[in-house]
Amino acid sequence: MAKPPPAEEETAALRRRLRKLVATITAGCAGADAFDEAAAALASLREAEVGGSGKGARGEETRPAEEAEAVPAQFLCPISSKIMTDPVVVESGQTYDRRFIVKWFSAGNQMCPQTKQVILNTTLIPNLLIRSMIAQWCTENGFALPPLENQEEDYVSNGERRTFDEIFNKITSSSNSTEQKQAIKGLRLLTKRSSEFRALLEERPESISQMTFARFSTPGLQNDPQVVEDMVTIILNFSLHDSNKKIIGDDPEAIPFLIWALKSGDMGSRSNSAAAIFTLSALDSNKEKIGELGAIEPLIDLLDHGSIIAKKDAASAIFNLCMLHENRSIATSSGIVDVALRAIGDQSLVEESLAILALLSSNYDMVELMIEFGGATCMLQAIRESECKRSKENAAVVLFSICMYNRKNVKEVEEDENTNGSLASLAQNGTPRARRKATAILEMMKKTKPMHNRHSSC
Repeated sequence: MAKPPPAEEETAALRRRLRKLVATITAGCAGADAFDEAAAALASLREAEVGGSGKGARGEETRPAEEAEAVPAQFLCPISSKIMTDPVVVESGQTYDRRFIVKWFSAGNQMCPQTKQVILNTTLIPNLLIRSMIAQWCTENGFALPPLENQEEDYVSNGERRTFDEIFNKITSSSNSTEQKQAIKGLRLLTKRSSEFRALLEERPESISQMTFARFSTPGLQNDPQVVEDMVTIILNFSLHDSNKKIIGDDPEAIPFLIWALKSGDMGSRSNSAAAIFTLSALDSNKEKIGELGAIEPLIDLLDHGSIIAKKDAASAIFNLCMLHENRSIATSSGIVDVALRAIGDQSLVEESLAILALLSSNYDMVELMIEFGGATCMLQAIRESECKRSKENAAVVLFSICMYNRKNVKEVEEDENTNGSLASLAQNGTPRARRKATAILEMMKKTKPMHNRHSSC
């Protein structure tokens, strides 16, 4: 008879043990017992992870996401044509599933598969916005997304520890501000290029507080914009390592420093601060802290007035933060509805802004603001003109809420539909969710027609 699967805490212990054993084996210093123990741990973990009945975490029946009909194109990896489980952005700005783009680069390819741009830096940045949107889509459509695999434990050598400590001592202990600036720049480069150096924050969790204190206490560093940008980027680089997100969130200086840079830094510092807040907000505990500490208002200002890269970083961070309901009211009172609608209207950031508004559209007060700022007209334009199916879907979600909460807007929608037929087209050719919303709006229009006819005959 098969053994019952281990409890969750035992499963986590099995994962930790297996990672340590694999690290020992790959380092070339393992005996036969280590291989046997690793095999046994892997077998136990497999029984725990895949030995179930195919039901979801709460017992409900789910289907693999690969079985979904009409998965939005932007959720599919361009290499594998499968739904992405760990989407990452490469230097060209394109998004791929991590394991497939890693295989692509490991095979000696030096170009982006889509753009054919030569890739000089193969650093992979997690695309948490797309990951969140994929998870939301899977939940809404009843499909199971394979869980994100834990990062392999990085093997940090004693030499790398010494290098880190030498650089860090120069940052915190040197009396020469020029030497400190060079050391900060060096740490920025090392944490960008090496996951091992990023992993060292687990062993030295107080590093960020010490670094920010060194800047504050050294006159030559306080007002240097390059130092601020380098330090912000170091935190961003550290945050890319999943196990560092909680460490950084718990650091009393890290998030306040990012918010200060978001308000007071130059455009490079503000953009990288937004990117760091975005990656940190993958944890719900960090979402709450970031919202409470006041990051949302300067993020919205950056979305409104930043460079195009900064706008994208800000939008991604705002979307992630608004996954927490408490942050939605903060975002609304800080002006997100007006800013997002203007970004759609002037075509500066359509897809990201529509995603934010769709997330907010379940709240009556927020929909009222959308109506006040001409949301119905804006959504109709997006449905007509956008070439992105996901954008059309999000516009339909918002428009449906506008029509539900205020039936007076149905007349405006009906007039546009009589001229353009956009909703009828979307009801036939959109994503499954877009088809449902478009069909529901068309049904509302039918129900209001008798009322209009009665008024016109009086």
